[in-house]
Amino acid sequence: MSKTQSLSNHARFDPLYHFLIFALYLLNLVYAGFQLYRQTSLSSGWYMVLSLAAAVPILKLRSYPLKVQDRVIRLEERLRLQALAPQVWHAQIYQLSEDQMIALRFAGDDEVVELAKQALEHNLSRKQIKERIKGWRSDDWRV
Repeated sequence: MSKTQSLSNHARFDPLYHFLIFALYLLNLVYAGFQLYRQTSLSSGWYMVLSLAAAVPILKLRSYPLKVQDRVIRLEERLRLQALAPQVWHAQIYQLSEDQMIALRFAGDDEVVELAKQALEHNLSRKQIKERIKGWRSDDWRV
């Protein structure tokens, strides 16, 4: 069974991506730079260009699913706040930023509405909201 999630341990790493793929990319980039330095030629220059260009799909490989995940979280949190907050406060839900919504997903139902109000009143950042959470709600489905 996994450790209970909290502010200090909620970040998620994908070992295959963060440690294997990214490490191989960095090694390749260093090797391409070494080859270009050691033997300057059209082919070693082209290898460096391709190695640098490989950064785009490697970064996009991670950013696209995270963006979709953030959109889903925003929708889930709006629905949760609409279910938990008084009707008169529903219009304010749409004033919360994406970062604020993403942080609020970790707050339990008993405190999320109050934290959302504080986030709007004090323009709290993602980190500030997470620091104010008393009862951490795990999100084990993250990408």
